[in-house]
Amino acid sequence: MRLLQKSKDMAEVYLQNPKIEAIILAGSVSRNLQDENSDIELHILWSTPPEEEDRKTPIKKVDGNILAYHPYEEEEWSESYLTGDGIKLEISNFLTITVERFISDVVDKYETAYNQQCIVASIYDGVSLYGKEKIRELKNRVVEYPLELSKYMISENLWLGNRWNNRKALLKRKDWLMLYDVICEVQKKLLGVLFGMNKMYVHHPAFKWMEYSIEQMRIKPKNLYDRMTNILLRNPEHGLYELEVLIEEVLILVEKYFPELNISEQKKQIGFLK
Repeated sequence: MRLLQKSKDMAEVYLQNPKIEAIILAGSVSRNLQDENSDIELHILWSTPPEEEDRKTPIKKVDGNILAYHPYEEEEWSESYLTGDGIKLEISNFLTITVERFISDVVDKYETAYNQQCIVASIYDGVSLYGKEKIRELKNRVVEYPLELSKYMISENLWLGNRWNNRKALLKRKDWLMLYDVICEVQKKLLGVLFGMNKMYVHHPAFKWMEYSIEQMRIKPKNLYDRMTNILLRNPEHGLYELEVLIEEVLILVEKYFPELNISEQKKQIGFLK
């Protein structure tokens, strides 16, 4: 509750700038998943590009201490800082037209790239702090997850990569760092498939809040969270075997719920072992 109220207080500080069209509370606080390690994530939507004064004035007003300050990169200006009372804020600044284009890329053109999907997810789950009409308009655009996006997410993420074919050799050689890198990458691919099957926008490129996300899924293998966790925590041989079983179960689910998809080439690549 403290972070939610602080988010509202900070929105009041920001909305004094007339160039700001909307403020969205994103991240764990917007999903009521915050804990003692959480910070506040705000997405600020601007009508025109923010100048340095636009970005730094709110920080000065709360006696903030800047932790990171980034120029315009990948269509975003971002900064993080601690307020005078010790609360960390992560600020993502976008032009409103950029967010609108990201939404169009995902819902109209079925873009699977996670940087666009994460913005769309923040719109879908985010809490409006300012600019309710604009945010309502954006939310209406993303409320229905496109069937074609599901198909693209499934098809693309079932390509597990060539390194998956080396898994037995890596296990035998005890190349643990590379093996676990492969295992984690394949786990993320499977989550990408399941997000698509369940019509859920990817909210974090590394699938943060995995337990919460899995709870929201209707289509999934049994005991998925525990099994995904044990793959990493038990001995490598057992973990690799469990991951292979999970892949087979996910393939069965794909063929059951999306029989129109031709995944024969992906299955062939998954089954190849060097």
